[in-house]
Amino acid sequence: MLKIEIKPYLDDYRDQIIDLILKIQTEEFGVSISLDDQPDLKTIHRFYQKEDGNFWVALHGDRVVGTIALLDIGNKQAALRKMFVDGDYRGKEKGVAHALLGELIAWCKNKKFQEIYLGTTSAYLAAHRFYEKNGFEEIPKSLLPASFPVMQVDSKFYRYKV
Repeated sequence: MLKIEIKPYLDDYRDQIIDLILKIQTEEFGVSISLDDQPDLKTIHRFYQKEDGNFWVALHGDRVVGTIALLDIGNKQAALRKMFVDGDYRGKEKGVAHALLGELIAWCKNKKFQEIYLGTTSAYLAAHRFYEKNGFEEIPKSLLPASFPVMQVDSKFYRYKV
């Protein structure tokens, strides 16, 4: 098993995070999205690390190999955002995605969240399987809370009861 550390976001990681996420979105999955379409990535601290939200990175040494974010959307509900793992670090045997999700769920339990929602694109098939294996249930868009920030590229939605 790799030596992976999960740490809360620091500005030192910003450029690596942006590079990782944009590479996965555009080069790997062909999603037409830019940094300007994701202003949250320019202000991670102000956007995610407020109320009971947070943003974490998975580090292999000094290298950011994964990300996950939690946005507090009120009413003891949260939005899981920006879960990305470098292609070389994916898979059950590497454990990076599981470690990131575990950190987020532990945080949610500690902060007394009741539900976690997420939106994703239809292209991320492995992500769909991962979420479903980890207790997320697919829901129609109509069941999302009004405060959930739907992204333009989102077409599939999930809920996890904490």
